[in-house]
Amino acid sequence: MKTTKINPEDAWVDQAVTILKQGGVIAYPTEAVYGLGCDPADINAIKRILTLKHREKEKGLILVAANFEQLKPYLQPVTQEIEKKLLASWPGPVTWLMPAKETTSDYIKGQFTTLAVRVSNHPVVKSLCEKFGSAIISTSANIATQEAARTAKQVKEIFSDKLDMIVDGETDKNAKPSEIRDALTDKIIRSGQ
Repeated sequence: MKTTKINPEDAWVDQAVTILKQGGVIAYPTEAVYGLGCDPADINAIKRILTLKHREKEKGLILVAANFEQLKPYLQPVTQEIEKKLLASWPGPVTWLMPAKETTSDYIKGQFTTLAVRVSNHPVVKSLCEKFGSAIISTSANIATQEAARTAKQVKEIFSDKLDMIVDGETDKNAKPSEIRDALTDKIIRSGQ
């Protein structure tokens, strides 16, 4: 496993994208905590994340993206009114539950007909998704029910050498995990406060 410091002059993002394309699992900083990520089209990589976290498939995962277009292949079309509401909150720390396409894997959406999605403003997430050309899986870097890692060092302590790469970057130590809202009803599922 490689821990890579972010430096604009180096090729960390190319290394991370190569790992994702080869079915690997990476850890990377998000707004509040470190996330574990992989290619959402790679079911074996998703299974590996679920195993690492001791997380049940039925709970589903979040997709994070650089823009809304990267999420659309996994979602049913929505009204202009709903799209406008989403775009008003993005990029940012709001995760929306949206109706998933029937073709979206149960390994991503879990037991639900909706999918949790977010457009991030974090520079690492944006760079990864832009270079990868797609949304990626984003689930907190922790063992289920335990506190999520907020530093690369904590990720390493939790997962040792079980990841293919840890991107060393900043999280906001005071930030809470993203708010989760239902896009159709506006119901708050998890408060970001």
